[in-house]
Amino acid sequence: MSAQKRRAAVLGSPIAHSLSPVLHSAAYEELGLGDWTYDRFEIDEAALPDFVEKLGPEWAGLSLTMPLKRAIMPLLDEISETAASVEAVNTVVFGADGRRTGDNTDIPGMVAALHEHGIEQVESAAILGAGATASSALAALARICTGEVVVYVRSDTRAAEMRQWGERLDVEVRTEAWEDAREALTAPLVIATTPAGTTDPLAGLVPERPATLFDVLYYPWPTDLAARWSAYGGAVVSGLDLLVHQAVLQVEQMTGRAPAPLAAMRKAGERALAAR
Repeated sequence: MSAQKRRAAVLGSPIAHSLSPVLHSAAYEELGLGDWTYDRFEIDEAALPDFVEKLGPEWAGLSLTMPLKRAIMPLLDEISETAASVEAVNTVVFGADGRRTGDNTDIPGMVAALHEHGIEQVESAAILGAGATASSALAALARICTGEVVVYVRSDTRAAEMRQWGERLDVEVRTEAWEDAREALTAPLVIATTPAGTTDPLAGLVPERPATLFDVLYYPWPTDLAARWSAYGGAVVSGLDLLVHQAVLQVEQMTGRAPAPLAAMRKAGERALAAR
């Protein structure tokens, strides 16, 4: 048992769907941190500065989801290289002196989820979509992809943004129109970063021997694309895999205890999703 009550929470809008409280609470229980609590707060960009300023010394850390990953950055004392590389913070840790340090556990979380499924390195990859998650995917691929990454996008603006991210992250990026997304499905690794339902039309186009699909969604699960991919014998990494691995890193940073209990956290997440 730790000596004093400690608090952490996830902030965002909307936030009611977040599995973070389930995952972090399961970790605290497994680690014997009975006096730690993890909550969720519906906070938008306008309310964020006031919320952060009012936090007391009992606070150990925060998880940030949309739309706060960039909005939190001006409120921090220090930002990790990983978070700075994609201009997005999903983790804040409070030091004993109140110092606020921001990090991004989505990127190493993606890499860890792929490693768990035996994906250590790929020669090329494809990304479906070009939003905030796509830039994190690109940063993850910077660590494991030795060749070209093809990004399938709906607009010229997003295409230009992804090419800029590629230059910044030192990844060879080629952009193609979303209408040609079926070509992505033959890549050694496909990362789907789009909202629910977007990739459904691609499900009927999955090749007979697909390689690996990383679909960042976790509810509803499986997506049509993931279900067809699995049916054809392809490897599938899910959004829950990502969520658990990035949460493991958050727990370790906030509590100072490692390793965080991955299996217990995943089991708690699976139970919560099954109950929805």
